[in-house]
Amino acid sequence: MVGRRLLRWPDEWADWFEKRGVYVPGEDNRVVDPWRDWGWLIVLWLAGLAVFILVFAIAV
Repeated sequence: MVGRRLLRWPDEWADWFEKRGVYVPGEDNRVVDPWRDWGWLIVLWLAGLAVFILVFAIAV
């Protein structure tokens, strides 16, 4: 009984997200837009790179 419950949790988790509007029908067919899909990751990477360069600039 516990094993079946553990195997069902991914489906229940996906259903939970879909009920809250996370999944948008038709989104699977759109063109990938890097700024829309990974913009926060790109900005975070650029900020990390800036801090990395700043640390070495101060150290010199």
